[in-house]
Amino acid sequence: MGFIGAHVVRWFVERYPEYRVVNLDKLTYAAAPERLADLAGRENYSFMEGDVCDSELLARLFAERDIDGVIHLAAESHVDRSIGGPGVFAQTNVMGTLALLEAARARWNGAWEGKKFYQISTDEVYGALAGEGFFTEESRYDPHSPYSASKAAADHFVRAYHDTYGMPTVVSNCTNNYGPGQHPEKLIPLMISNIAAERPLPVYGDGTNVRDWIWVGDHVEAIDAIFHRGAAGGTWLAGGGNEMRNIDLVRMLVRLVDEALGRPVGYGERLITFVQDRAGHDFRYAADISKISRELGWQPVTGFEEGLRRTVAWYLSTAGAVDSIKD
Repeated sequence: MGFIGAHVVRWFVERYPEYRVVNLDKLTYAAAPERLADLAGRENYSFMEGDVCDSELLARLFAERDIDGVIHLAAESHVDRSIGGPGVFAQTNVMGTLALLEAARARWNGAWEGKKFYQISTDEVYGALAGEGFFTEESRYDPHSPYSASKAAADHFVRAYHDTYGMPTVVSNCTNNYGPGQHPEKLIPLMISNIAAERPLPVYGDGTNVRDWIWVGDHVEAIDAIFHRGAAGGTWLAGGGNEMRNIDLVRMLVRLVDEALGRPVGYGERLITFVQDRAGHDFRYAADISKISRELGWQPVTGFEEGLRRTVAWYLSTAGAVDSIKD
C-alpha cells in the first residue's frame, strides 16, 4: 500500500488477470489503502494486513496461497527518518527481507523451477558520485545513511541466498521515483504542497545536490521486465535519465505550480528557504541503464516535465487524498 508498491500491484492485477496477486502490507504511516480500494472484489487480487517480519504469518501465507513469486517492496524508505531512528529500518529492511527469504526457501524447498524472489532496492546503496560518471551494476556498495545501509544489507542477504541455496533471486537498484500518490514527506510532493499553500520550501545546504528522477510508471515497467525476463542471480539498474540539482527542481516546481494556479511566474520563489544540510548527504546519484536496456529492452519513456506536470495536477486536484496519507 506504499507509493511504488501500490503502482506495482495495480499494474500486475490489471495487466495479468491470470495471476493471483496477494498484497501484504503492515499499513504503517506510509500506507494509503485508498490507493487500491477500487481493486477490492477483483478475482485475481487479495489484500492481507501483516508484518513482513512475522515469520509465522509468512509461512502460512506461502502455504495457503501457494506463492511462487515475490516482489519485495516492503521497506522503511525515508532517509531523514532513518537518521532519527535507525532501529526500525534495520528491523523492517534487513530482518523483514530475511524473514521473507526464509519463508520462500522453506516453502520452495529447492524446487526452484518457476519461482522467483525479486528484491527492489535503491541506488543509494552505492554511496555518492562526484560531478561525472554513473553507477553501474559493478559499482562498489558504499552506503552513507542508516536507510541505505539497511537496504545494502538486505541486498547482500538476497544474493547470498542465490549463491548459497540456489534460490532464483534478482535485484534492481533504482533512482528517485516520483508521481501520483507519493507520501508528502518526500521532496516533490512536499514542495508542491508547500508552494500551493505558500509555506516555506526547505532546501538542504545550497541546493546543489543532484538526483536522477524516474516516473513511477516507468519504474513499474522496469520491474515487470526484470520479474519476467531477468535471469536468476542478476542485478539491473533503472533510472530516468533526468539528473537535476535540488534547487533547480524546486524552481521548476514553483513554475509549474504557479502556472497551474494562475499565479505570476516565479511567484513562489520567495518561499525558498535554505536549511542546514542533512547529515551524510550524498552529493549525486545517477544510474547507467545500458544493461537493462540491452538485455531486457527497457527504457524510460516519460519526459521529466511531462511527468512533473501530471504529478502537480494530481496533487492539486486531490488535496483530500494527500491529507489522508500524512502522519
